[in-house]
This record gives sequence, structure tokens and C-alpha cells, in this order.
Amino acid sequence: MKDLEKKIYKHLKDRNWHNLRPADVAKSIMIEGAELLELFQWENLSLEDVKKNKEKIEEIKKELADVLIYCIEMSVLLNFDTEKIIKRKLTHAGKKYPAKLMRNRTQEPGTESEYWRIKKEHRRKGL
Repeated sequence: MKDLEKKIYKHLKDRNWHNLRPADVAKSIMIEGAELLELFQWENLSLEDVKKNKEKIEEIKKELADVLIYCIEMSVLLNFDTEKIIKRKLTHAGKKYPAKLMRNRTQEPGTESEYWRIKKEHRRKGL
């Protein structure tokens, strides 16, 4: 991860973009995220169907790379340890949404999913 962070910082520095405002990078993340989402507009293909569509896969790779690069740019510009913040968040999510509970959940029609129940509870507590 450190090598990737260094390459991204060099890319920024070489273009004199190493002082970008975080708000501008955040906007770029969302714009690129919208371009990724646009690839799925008006359809709801299964994972297997998407994997079979080589043309769509190539477009997804391009847009996903844009999102990831901007995300790492934000991390680099703010002097975050990208790997560390990702691991910390995965640990938090693992506690918040235990694998056994999520894997074995059942949802009755018209009832709230366990995921949303947990999410609302954490928001209510400010976690």
C-alpha cells in the first residue's frame, strides 16, 4: 500500500496538485462514484451476469480505478496511513455486523432487515 501511496503522491506532485483542497477531492470521489453507478443505471444484473459481460467489466474497472485513486489521493494529502484506516474500519464493521448474524439472517416479508436494524441503532447512539 505504501508503494501505491508514494506513486499517487508523485503523480500529484508532478502536476502541482499536491495542495488540492480535501473538499475538491471529495467531490471528485463522488463524481467518479456516480460515473461507476451510471454503468448500472436501468438494470439490476446479478453478480454472475455482470461477470459474464466483458465490456461492462472493462468499464467498471476504469471507473472503479478512478474512485480508488481519488480515495487514496485524499488519504495521502491528509497524511493518513491508508492500510491502517481500512483495517480499523474493517474491524469496526466486523464487530458492528458479526459474520454469523449477517450470514444466518432471515427476513420475513414486510420486516426490517437485521442490517438496517443494527445500522439505525448505531446511528441513534452516534457510533
